[in-house]
Amino acid sequence: MDAQSKNRLEKLCEKRGMTQIAMMSRMVNWFLAQDETVQAMVLGSLSEESMGPLARTLLERLVGQQSQK
Repeated sequence: MDAQSKNRLEKLCEKRGMTQIAMMSRMVNWFLAQDETVQAMVLGSLSEESMGPLARTLLERLVGQQSQK
């Protein structure tokens, strides 16, 4: 982890009253619970061409989830 990221993580953990291990554990658990498309997006491994259709699909999922509530 680069120094800037570590500093930002430390500030976030302090603000939230969490240890770095607890914060990273929650982040990893969240990431692993996502589907492959979201994981690829977070990792920056999607092409520019696929970003448009992906954004539309994610918005449709969100709207569908909201209408089910």
